[in-house]
Amino acid sequence: MKTTDLKYLSAYVLPICAFIGITYPHQMSFLTPVVTFVFIPIIELFTPQNQSNLSASEAEEKSKSIFFDVLLYFNLVQVYGILIGSLWVLTHVELSILQITGLVFSAGIILGSNGINVAHELGHRDDFWSSQVARLLLLPSHYTHFTIEHNYGHHAKVSTPEDPATAKLNQSVYSFWWTSSTGQYKNAWKIQKKLLSTKEANFFSLKNNMLFNSFLQISYLIFLFLFFPWKVALLVVFMGIIGFLLLESINYLEHYALLRQQKKSGRYVPVKEIHSWNSNHLLGRILLYELTRHSDHHYRASKKYQLLDYHSVSPELPYGYPTSILIALVPPLWFSVINPRVPESMKLAAPKT
Repeated sequence: MKTTDLKYLSAYVLPICAFIGITYPHQMSFLTPVVTFVFIPIIELFTPQNQSNLSASEAEEKSKSIFFDVLLYFNLVQVYGILIGSLWVLTHVELSILQITGLVFSAGIILGSNGINVAHELGHRDDFWSSQVARLLLLPSHYTHFTIEHNYGHHAKVSTPEDPATAKLNQSVYSFWWTSSTGQYKNAWKIQKKLLSTKEANFFSLKNNMLFNSFLQISYLIFLFLFFPWKVALLVVFMGIIGFLLLESINYLEHYALLRQQKKSGRYVPVKEIHSWNSNHLLGRILLYELTRHSDHHYRASKKYQLLDYHSVSPELPYGYPTSILIALVPPLWFSVINPRVPESMKLAAPKT
């Protein structure tokens, strides 16, 4: 491990902010959203993008380092520590509506950035422990179905009209939140049924991950409403909703209007580096474990985050993810900034909403 690898410790900045907010809820409950959507965008405006890639020897070395895996697994402690801390504060500390709002948004951001995002990385690995940690990280955001749909659905159908997680040209982020979240859940069940059929297993088989995930989700909600005041339980449910809406906002950015061409046979051209939006803003890359190098992730889904490359042919977002999310929340502004950057061939292929 090189000293430069320690930069990935910066991914813990947001959880640290959330812990500060929990410790001092009267004064600092909004620290995490302010850092995420004010400080980071300002910093990225004045810092250069980093387009460098690893050499073959560097990639070989980093692929074998356990350091990068430990960084991911420790997010399980952070996510549940913040969740438990938030539950305790909301139950025992008297807060104003504004302070409660700050605490809920802070925890929700962590559930999305350090929960779902890390689960996304681990969910692509085929070992037992990675898949279980991914499931636990998805649980508080009510998205345990994500890995099944993402791996077997999104990666196969990305940048086509058949993929609910690919935003269409001129589709607003608010419309996308609904179509993507509901579409992915429906697809997850369809995919699960096909997998069971392939394995010749029945619906109530132990191989039915969607059934097990549903049991976990329902048990989690029952636990919240049985052991905590209903208002507190409801706030924690809202935290999870904020978490998955943050994910869906990122999904919106990643493939907006970038549709693959369809062949005469009905098949689509293979997924290439041009079918995902990239962002090389260094701070955003580190905070999200290189998620912003999304083109290479789709080009080679098995690649670990520390090895992802930049491709010059990939379309580039003009700003980092936090700034882009803020712009997307104002649809006319988003369309004016991004639509001119969409390749003409993909614009023509994109169905308008």
